[in-house]
Amino acid sequence: MIVFMAALILSITASAQGKAPLQLSHSTPLPELHDGDFDHFAVDVEGKRLFSAAEENSKVLVFDLRTNKLISTINDLKAPHSMVYRADLKKLFVADGDLGEVKIYNTDNYVPAGSIKVREGADSSAFDPTTKYMYVVNGGKDAKLPNAYITVIDTSTGKTVKDIKMDSDDVEAMTFDNSGPRLFADVRGNHSVEVLDREKGVVIAKWPLTPAGAKPVTIAFDRANHRLFVGTREPGQLLVLDSNSGKIITSLPAAAMVDDMAFDSHRKRIYFAGTQFIDVFAQKDAHHYEQVGHIPTSFRAKTAILVPELNRLYLAVPHHEKQAAELRVYDLAPREK
Repeated sequence: MIVFMAALILSITASAQGKAPLQLSHSTPLPELHDGDFDHFAVDVEGKRLFSAAEENSKVLVFDLRTNKLISTINDLKAPHSMVYRADLKKLFVADGDLGEVKIYNTDNYVPAGSIKVREGADSSAFDPTTKYMYVVNGGKDAKLPNAYITVIDTSTGKTVKDIKMDSDDVEAMTFDNSGPRLFADVRGNHSVEVLDREKGVVIAKWPLTPAGAKPVTIAFDRANHRLFVGTREPGQLLVLDSNSGKIITSLPAAAMVDDMAFDSHRKRIYFAGTQFIDVFAQKDAHHYEQVGHIPTSFRAKTAILVPELNRLYLAVPHHEKQAAELRVYDLAPREK
């Protein structure tokens, strides 16, 4: 509670000094969790549920978005990393790196409904709403394999469609250009963004990021302005790329150890979650960006999800020393006119 109040005071102080882009509104303590990272979120907007991968606690936590309370826990996991929720099927697909599986759960009662075998090291995933395909990074260094793969899974049938072999053992986040077949992938092992034709399953372009930044781990897409936003860890940087050519338009210093980033197309803001801070950047136009928020958070609190339908951002805070694990809820400031 002391930590929550301190963060709230910092947020209020920032608001008094200017228009804070995020306002801490709630914190849900999670005292049953021990030390260890969280990984990614998924959301059920219609059902008002939030799913959080408590990776090193071997659980998926389910929260009620109306009350922010923890309402259920899925326990038969080892290292959940990322998830896809199919609202029409009421099923949750969970990529588990240690099991080397994508586990499927009915979300009426959270009981297992099947699994799809992939390689160990299953980590980041992305969902194509048109084909209902889930793209899962697996293999690579965490599986002690020389190459990572992107496995394409049909979530309607629960079957593997194909494997795409990458030329690196370390691949991270992905995003789609839904106007065509392109998939953009952070290839951390090559310090690059690689562009795939997801229909053909082949790499069609490789865009190096060095010396502007290295070890890219998160990515977001602004289709209207043909911009890719890439978060790197060495150093902590926000890179802005032309999504047609791969040219780096600009770069800005950002929070260390980023793991999640989101682009808010309505507010023209980028939310960048790293250890101890969430950085918020404003898109002035396609070529110009500025930092408008540097929000104190907590040690390794680097996984977050933007839920624009609720005008909120959710942050997972791990247990560390005197800081208890918790879910923090931030309200988004209105768009500046």
